Amino acid sequence: MSSLQNKIDFAVIITVLRANPNGNPLNGNRPRTDYDGFGEISDVCLKRKLRDRLQERGESIFVQSDDRKIDALPSLRKRAESAEHGLGTAAFGAQADKDATAKAACAKWFDVRTFGQLFAFGGGGGDGSGVSIPIRGPVTLQAAVSVEPVSVSSMQITKSVSGEGDGTKRGADTMGMKHRVDKGVYVAFGSMNPQLAERTGFSDSDAEIIKGILPKLFENDASSARPEGSMAVAKVFWWKHNCKVGQHSSFKVHNSLTVNADGSYALANLPGLALEETDGF
Repeated sequence: MSSLQNKIDFAVIITVLRANPNGNPLNGNRPRTDYDGFGEISDVCLKRKLRDRLQERGESIFVQSDDRKIDALPSLRKRAESAEHGLGTAAFGAQADKDATAKAACAKWFDVRTFGQLFAFGGGGGDGSGVSIPIRGPVTLQAAVSVEPVSVSSMQITKSVSGEGDGTKRGADTMGMKHRVDKGVYVAFGSMNPQLAERTGFSDSDAEIIKGILPKLFENDASSARPEGSMAVAKVFWWKHNCKVGQHSSFKVHNSLTVNADGSYALANLPGLALEETDGF
């Protein structure tokens, strides 16, 4: 199967209604915001959701979340070196062919050939015999940023039962806080690089799979912080260039889209680009 033949840029409009789109653990799990009050959803958070949706689709994923593991392996190293689920210990040994290991990893795991991966494992014996195999992926994804500054609300919560002890009194951990964004519209941008796709084997069909997953990014992703229906993809924009290098820079393509606070948008015309617009799931 040939690798990606055309440069691709894409954008995703995300709506948030009374939910915590991405909590900051260094700030009491409050929704992430920058110093100007604009809301943020980290690229790592978005990639996690993409991996989860891909895994639900049946794709082989290397970086699996703990609550969605399908192989019961406790670490990335165990998965990589597993004879059944990975490439075996020899592929990551001191004498291993790094290029061959990288090629095999890209062929086996969808997320590795998409986003890349650093296989950095120590030797375990203090002899410096560890391995480091970097793989640079062709798909990059920016953090989603809100169109306008967001309003963050907080509410104090308590437990109605004792978590420990004999039940005669509640402990100090009965008080807590929940934070949410009342309403917001976020935009995330991404790009697919054919030159890097040649190295990992990322193909046109892989790109089509990503395009089909993006509208469903928040399906089957509900939690206490993100109740069902509180977060959704409103629109996906998919720009396909007519060559590998692209006839416009990603900066120019991304800035051709203007999104308003109510979710409406405007697009500037860029000659030579094939544009597809897809509504959210």
